[in-house]
Amino acid sequence: MTANVGTLDRVLRAALGLALLALAVFGGFPALDTALVKTGLIVVGIVMLVVAATRVCPVYSVFGFKTCRA
Repeated sequence: MTANVGTLDRVLRAALGLALLALAVFGGFPALDTALVKTGLIVVGIVMLVVAATRVCPVYSVFGFKTCRA
């Protein structure tokens, strides 16, 4: 698969992924106390980090988007 995630998109995804993981693990908000919500935040956070690391977004591939220059 070819890279379709640009640098700014990659940095934002990594920051969002880390924020979601931190929120799931360390967040003390009552709305986030259920296991389903915590699991969802962890899964989405990991997916964001994987996309940032590999520079390939499957959703972008389906719709033909590309935020990288090359």
